[in-house]
Amino acid sequence: MTALFIDGGAGTTGLEIRERLANRPEFSIITLSEEDRKDRKAREEALNQADIVILCLPDDAAKEAVSMVKNPKTRIVDASTAHRTAKDWVYGLPELTKGQKERIQSARFVANPGCYPSGFLSLVRPLTETALISDQQLLTVHAVSGYSGGGRKMIEAYESGTKPSAFKGYGLSLKHKHIPEMQHHAGLTMPPIFSPAVSPCYRGMLVHVPLSAGLFSQKVTLEDIHHILAAHHQDSATIRVKPLSESQDMTQIEIEHCANSDRMELFVFGNESTGQILLVAALDNLGKGAAGAAVQNINLMSGCPETRGLRL
Repeated sequence: MTALFIDGGAGTTGLEIRERLANRPEFSIITLSEEDRKDRKAREEALNQADIVILCLPDDAAKEAVSMVKNPKTRIVDASTAHRTAKDWVYGLPELTKGQKERIQSARFVANPGCYPSGFLSLVRPLTETALISDQQLLTVHAVSGYSGGGRKMIEAYESGTKPSAFKGYGLSLKHKHIPEMQHHAGLTMPPIFSPAVSPCYRGMLVHVPLSAGLFSQKVTLEDIHHILAAHHQDSATIRVKPLSESQDMTQIEIEHCANSDRMELFVFGNESTGQILLVAALDNLGKGAAGAAVQNINLMSGCPETRGLRL
């Protein structure tokens, strides 16, 4: 039996992870009392007793927790931003590139990916990896999340009755903490222009990456783009590239398209006459964007079937 400890398990992501791990006889979950959760000694003991630790903490607290782990057999999945570009950490997006799943399976330190980057990288990494998009291109990302993606303070603000009528843009300084992760794992020399927003729904996410003909290294069609994405994700257990015919027939897509699930769906929209293409990733910011991704990584690290406990 694999012993798990969720440090920060009372937060939104921690609770979602715990739900997905419920009734899993292959795992035993180390649980601390409310008092012991705030006691450093009790936390340190739990961190070192566990086979796998899941950190659902702010960045600085996550770094501190890692420093408290002395047991060389303890493995860590960090859901914070702290280690997503760190040299000694494996990026926890199994679909990122060939062999990534195997790297996660054998890793001691796994950095759970961010919600927005998961959508962006699932769309863009296949194109940079095949050199269809140069690593020197400046890309733009427009995305909207359910308000639960904004963290505790934003959740409290929304649930206190201060919801906006439509959506609220943020990260206007273009310094959002997800940008380094997007740039690094897409293999880009320039950070993408990232424009996030939140919607007055609890969960769900859409990530839009617009592309013009001038961005590509050669002349391409919608079929070419779709083929590259479909080939890249053909063995994925959680990501599906929707048929091009289905995408072309769609005239709208809702933010809650994949809400309450741990899957991601990718779409290729476009106007052949203008050479303009719109790539869209639909996911749940708390599912494949957070807790679902963490459980997928835990499954891989513990030798369980990859999708066990996931909502697909």
